[in-house]
Amino acid sequence: MTDFKTMQNIRQLRDKAKKNDTDKMTIFIKGFCSDKHNPKPETLRALGYARKKHQGQTRDNGEPYIVHPLSMACFAIGLGLTDDNLLAVILLHDICEDTGTAVNDLPSNEIVKHGVKYMTVQKLPSDGNKAETKRRYYWSLLEDKNALICKALDRYSNLNAMLGVFESERIIKNIRETHNLLLPVLKEAREIYPEYNNEIHVLRNILRDLTDNLAIGFGVDLYSET
Repeated sequence: MTDFKTMQNIRQLRDKAKKNDTDKMTIFIKGFCSDKHNPKPETLRALGYARKKHQGQTRDNGEPYIVHPLSMACFAIGLGLTDDNLLAVILLHDICEDTGTAVNDLPSNEIVKHGVKYMTVQKLPSDGNKAETKRRYYWSLLEDKNALICKALDRYSNLNAMLGVFESERIIKNIRETHNLLLPVLKEAREIYPEYNNEIHVLRNILRDLTDNLAIGFGVDLYSET
C-alpha cells in the first residue's frame, strides 16, 4: 500500500508537471502573438485576462482550468487557425459562464465579445426545455464563425478529457449531442464560411471519428437512431 508521504510526493510532481505545461503553452502563445510583422493584440490581452480570471479554478480531472483554453489555442494554431479574434475567443470562451463576467466587461473588441456571447449557453423565455435550448444554441453558432470553430475545438478537448472522470451517462450524453447537433451544424457551416471550408472539414472529421470510437466503446448505436 502506498503511504501518505509517497502519495503527497506524487501529487506535488503531478502539479509541477501541469504548471510546467501551462507555462510552456503560455510562452508559446505569447511568442506566436508577439511577431512584430503580424502582432495579435486581442489574443495577448485575452491571454492575460484568462489566466487571471481562471486562477485557482480546476477542471473535473483536477488540472488547472486554464490548461483547457490554452491547449485549445495551441491546437488551433497547429491547424493553421491563427486569426487574432478567433484565438482571443478561444482563450475567453468560458470566462462569462464560469466566472460570472459580463460579455461587455471583457477587455476585447466587439468581434471577440460577439464570439464569446455565442459560445455562452443562455436559456431564453421562448425555450420550452433544455433540449430546445441546446438545439437553438448549437444552430445559433452559425451566426458567428469564431464561436463555431471555438465550439468544435472545445468539444474535441472535452470529449478527450471525459474518460476516467465522468460517469458513462454523461459521456454518452455528450457523444449523442456531438453526433446529433454539432456535426450537422459543422456540415452546414462549410457552405456558409467557404474561407474556412478546409479547416471545418478537418475539425468535423476529427470529431466524427472520435465520437464514433467513443460510441463503439460505450455501446451506443448512433446511426440507427431517428
